[in-house]
Amino acid sequence: MENKEEKKVPKHRGKLEALDNLSLGISIVAAVAIGFGIGYGLKQLTGYTWTLWLGLFWGLAAAGLNIYRAYKRAQKEFEGLENDPRYSYRAKHGDKSYDDEDE
Repeated sequence: MENKEEKKVPKHRGKLEALDNLSLGISIVAAVAIGFGIGYGLKQLTGYTWTLWLGLFWGLAAAGLNIYRAYKRAQKEFEGLENDPRYSYRAKHGDKSYDDEDE
């Protein structure tokens, strides 16, 4: 009985993972927009055009950081799948297709 309870997966896990992936796209757009807004505000405040580009750079850097964090989270989540027998065919036989076995 204990093993069944330990392996129990939450009912809405797939939906939560999809929302997490959707939030990555939204966070990229939001980071660039906020960076542009800061840069535009600095340009209006100081009169220097390069501050607009500085804000845009900050936004792009924040978007890149969000992508990097999502990559690391996904890498940690899928760690160990190479040893799973369901996914180990490629590791054993390379990239050849299943049809190549007949030849």
